[in-house]
Amino acid sequence: MVALTSLSPSPPFPSPSPATPRHRPPQPPLHTHTTSPCALICRAGPVAPATTGADDYHSTIRSLNSRGRHVPRKSLGQNYMLNSKVNEELVAAAGVEEADVVLEIGPGTGSLTAALLEAGATVFAVEKDKHMAALVKDRFGPTEQLKIIEEDITKFNIRSHFLPFMKENNHGTEKHAKVVANLPFNVSTDVVKLLLPMGDVFSFVVLMLQHETAQRLADASIQTPEYRPINVFVNFYSEPEYKFRVERENFFPRPKVDGAVISFKLKNAGEYPPVDSHKSFFSMVNSAFNGKRKMLRKSLQHLCSSAEIESALHNIGLPVTARPSDLMLDDFVRLHNYLAKV
Repeated sequence: MVALTSLSPSPPFPSPSPATPRHRPPQPPLHTHTTSPCALICRAGPVAPATTGADDYHSTIRSLNSRGRHVPRKSLGQNYMLNSKVNEELVAAAGVEEADVVLEIGPGTGSLTAALLEAGATVFAVEKDKHMAALVKDRFGPTEQLKIIEEDITKFNIRSHFLPFMKENNHGTEKHAKVVANLPFNVSTDVVKLLLPMGDVFSFVVLMLQHETAQRLADASIQTPEYRPINVFVNFYSEPEYKFRVERENFFPRPKVDGAVISFKLKNAGEYPPVDSHKSFFSMVNSAFNGKRKMLRKSLQHLCSSAEIESALHNIGLPVTARPSDLMLDDFVRLHNYLAKV
């Protein structure tokens, strides 16, 4: 990681050696940045005033230095996008168009914000870091098209902000807002759990996540080591789709992993699987996976007797020796509803 001081011909740290290439299986299309950010640091001289609105390495450094010596905070997972084309494709993946309302989480230097505004959206940008919030305010100035909210997204009351705004601006229509965000990798799962049950507010949630996380959330294949309760959760509330991969060289500082864009088409309440209690349903699913290698007749014994669980599995057409990795969403729904009657 480099220090974010003003650039000079002799940078404080040398460029790290490139990692040894490793063989990889075929992967989805990825986006590359033609020049390594570290190489740019080593070659850069004094930075001239910006002449375009492009977001690249130099404009990112200028933005950060405009607020003083602001170093990206590892604790907040701050890795800024250097490739404006990736931002444009992220916006396109969400189908953002004129008059859309968008929630952006962690706008950073405002590179994705710029692409959203250019598409004609009204943006609610929620930023936990007060320094970055001030930077985005300075960058775009006073405008009704952008609202900066200094808040932790996990503590932000989304419905109280969005529902009145959407009702007022849609003149009674049923149009929903969207979420488009380049998320810090260390909070991605928490944010997914927060947003997906909000089909009454959002139609699409499109996120930049860690590549492996995006793959795991988009793929609900049973009987795999990656199959977990989060897969049941994601498919309960949404229809996920892996979009494209983004190489780590597109971020500053460069993370140790690649990113990827995933889209969630949110379901409305009438499309959720029919269970009487979401809390009870997910409690059963989590309990089942607490003993992932155990048979369900063992891991769910705190709910019913082994004999009752075996009977339930048999009556819904599953082996009495079934394990949680054998059940898809519909199977868990049928099992929950059968056990609720016992």
